Amino acid sequence: MRRSATLLWACLAVLAAILFALRIDAAWPGVVMADELDRVILFQTVLPRAAVAILAGAALGLSGLLLQRVLRNALAEPSTLGISAGAQLAMALATLFLPGLMAVSPQIVAFAGGALAVSLCLLLTWRRGLEPVSVVLAGMMVALTATSASAALILANGDYLFSLFIWGGGSLTQQSWQPALSILPVLAIGFVASLLLLRPLTILGLDDQTAKSLGLAVNAGRLAILALAVWLATTVVAEVGVIGFIGLAAPALAGLSGARTLGEKLFAAPLIGAILLWTTDGLVQLFADGGGERIPTGAATALLGGPLLLWLLPRLRMMEWPSLGRTASLGRRARRPLALALTIALGGFVIALLALVIGKGPDGWMVAHGTLLSDLAGWRWPRILVAASAGAMLAGAGVMVQRLTGNPLASPEVLGVGSGAGAGLAGLFAFNAAAGMPLQFVAASAGALGALLLILAVSARAKFGPERLLLGGIAVGAACGAIITAVIALGTMQSYTLLSWLTGSTAQTGGDHAVAALIAAIVLLCPAMLTVRWLDILQLGTPVAASLGVPLGRARLSVVVLAALMTAIASLYVGPLSFVGLIAPHLARLMGLTRSGHQLAGAVALGAGLLVLSDWLARTLIFPYQLPVGLLASLIGGPYLVYLLSRGVPSRA
Repeated sequence: MRRSATLLWACLAVLAAILFALRIDAAWPGVVMADELDRVILFQTVLPRAAVAILAGAALGLSGLLLQRVLRNALAEPSTLGISAGAQLAMALATLFLPGLMAVSPQIVAFAGGALAVSLCLLLTWRRGLEPVSVVLAGMMVALTATSASAALILANGDYLFSLFIWGGGSLTQQSWQPALSILPVLAIGFVASLLLLRPLTILGLDDQTAKSLGLAVNAGRLAILALAVWLATTVVAEVGVIGFIGLAAPALAGLSGARTLGEKLFAAPLIGAILLWTTDGLVQLFADGGGERIPTGAATALLGGPLLLWLLPRLRMMEWPSLGRTASLGRRARRPLALALTIALGGFVIALLALVIGKGPDGWMVAHGTLLSDLAGWRWPRILVAASAGAMLAGAGVMVQRLTGNPLASPEVLGVGSGAGAGLAGLFAFNAAAGMPLQFVAASAGALGALLLILAVSARAKFGPERLLLGGIAVGAACGAIITAVIALGTMQSYTLLSWLTGSTAQTGGDHAVAALIAAIVLLCPAMLTVRWLDILQLGTPVAASLGVPLGRARLSVVVLAALMTAIASLYVGPLSFVGLIAPHLARLMGLTRSGHQLAGAVALGAGLLVLSDWLARTLIFPYQLPVGLLASLIGGPYLVYLLSRGVPSRA
């Protein structure tokens, strides 16, 4: 393994150099520059780009190593902890509200955003002792929410911020040496500081009790090194945008290639990071056409990083922390589950009715009735019906995925199924800009189904436990997100459509969309109710299920297809970030609905009510402006995800 890994990154170094030489030779055969313009392009564009790729890759590799060491988490890096997304959101906000600060120092703005993001991750998971899976899932929640918020800002400000989103995709195109000269001193200081902090870093790799017994101020040391890692990562974001997964790949490849001690890894990780990013950027330029690069380098690294994470998962030694499913019991069972489910459904109907008649106007809060209600109903009922239908489908898919995998933290959003639907949609727009709703449905369904089948296939083959299944879902979601980013970066009208989809806006929903969503929910949820016996038995394990006569292949395929179709259709309307598919099944179980049929019915009603409530809040909180319903739902659902992690969850869904 070590020899093959060493050979891999050595070959990548040679490939990067060859690609750079080809770039030079293609532009100036024989390195003969015809005029002054050629020399300007060479010295102000080509050479600075290569320098930035090397320096940024090294900085991200070092940052990832520091984060992994200080958190004792093999999957910690700037992207998975939300640092990069937080920095990008901070820069978008500063561009709008504090442009003077952006003109003075974008690095300060980016550092503030990244530091806030990682602080939020640590705060949310501190009670659980910074368990690796909890930290990564909290980082995923922070990153998704920050990305959705950035997209909402861009939609609200049009072309003023759209270029920031394209730049944030991680394009390494350069026009001067300034970015390279900004990253170089930060990298040098970070590397020297890491060498000086070698002893504390070594001790922090041990458990906290041992570190304290050796005289180390654990919390102070951890915070200082985290600040250093955030500084390295956010400097790169401020100069070239978000570059994903270099911080994950470089330390992992350093260990696999034979770097055993921390000192060896401090030299190897930055070197491998530089090689990886330089190689990736060379490939991006190689496949560019006359119209420019088809995909930003940052998106390309994420596209490569997702499969890399899937490859690494069976090989990574997860830290010795409590499992996700050891601390909580299933709780009480409802005495009358059907009556409880009907009561929940009635509550959802009341919420929908209130959302129809109560709202804000120019004169403040009002209850619409009579002619005013007739005028407003045409705008409100389609949104309410779409939100209810989408919430019901996401909740139903969440129950089915959790029961199928036996994982209480699985959901369409966490496993990347919603992002898979977006990747299918993005692929359709890349080849057919005028695609209508039927084609969009087919593409989104294919993407969602492919993502779910991939993660389940990899999980079954590698015998992943619940923790690794979730992290595999993050990998699939990252790869699909890279496809979405690449299409958005094209800057076409379809880019705005994808941005609107990403935030989960229902503002443009019409009556035909609402009726289609309702029909889809009915058509898919009815057969889903027929699978409840399978769902009850499948979670008992394959041998038991087979002995009880369950047709395993047909049962699993039916559940997967139904869950993927429900996720795809719901995601078309409310985006991929609502977390309703995670929240509703848990709320139903906490209310005592433990059997599959009862839980499915209760979760469907809860999901519909939750999303209708989120949609109502989205259109009233900052009236006359509107918030994307998917963003608002994720702000509610994300913290609940971490709450589940901090309290412990049942080992069986």
